[in-house]
Amino acid sequence: MSIKRVHAPVRQQTLDLLRKSILSGEFKPGERLTESKLCKLTNVSRTSIREALRALEQEDLIEMIPNKGPIVACLTAAQAEDIYQVRELLEPLACRLFSERATANEMSKLGEAMNLIEIAAQSGDIKNLIEENARFYDILLRGCRNKVVSKLIRSLLARIIVLRFTTLSQPGRPLQSVDEMKSIVAFIQNRDGDGAWKSCVDHILRAKAVALPIVRVRQSNPDKDLAESRTILQAALQGGR
Repeated sequence: MSIKRVHAPVRQQTLDLLRKSILSGEFKPGERLTESKLCKLTNVSRTSIREALRALEQEDLIEMIPNKGPIVACLTAAQAEDIYQVRELLEPLACRLFSERATANEMSKLGEAMNLIEIAAQSGDIKNLIEENARFYDILLRGCRNKVVSKLIRSLLARIIVLRFTTLSQPGRPLQSVDEMKSIVAFIQNRDGDGAWKSCVDHILRAKAVALPIVRVRQSNPDKDLAESRTILQAALQGGR
């Protein structure tokens, strides 16, 4: 986990590494992040750690608790609901705009990104799947050519990735997600903005239906061990079918 002092400034490397550690689950929700521990892990100064922690707090990935310090934020069901509501409005718009404005080269790149997502899903490598999803959305947001939409979605990206890890870690969900995204891409490549919009909304609602029961269980049972939480979660998911 040690920082290599090359390429990007050390403060940016530190921020990127800590963000990745949170998003990948290496640092768990509710875990305390002491400056001394982070300095030892990353081999950087307290100043760089503090700058990174301030940035992570702005991204809502950590919380500053009085007399305790920074902890990894626990996404609540209400927060997840809010994020999905915003996604239901913004991402379909980005898909529609991309279908109308993207160049032939951007269309090709989106198709290539979709192929890589499918390969990652079939391999079962969730981290790689998340990374390929991020590349897909980067192409989509650039090609939609609406800076406001792109900025708003990117401002939520860290929390979206947390939820994406939650949903794509569930058995069967990666391949379902691939099928939904392939439908979106098919409409986009046919320049069918309305179809892309509807297909994107469907994709987000399906992801939401998977994520919210999990978030609620984690929120209401923060001290349960993994096995017991899974039992509670399975019961919650079956009850929602």
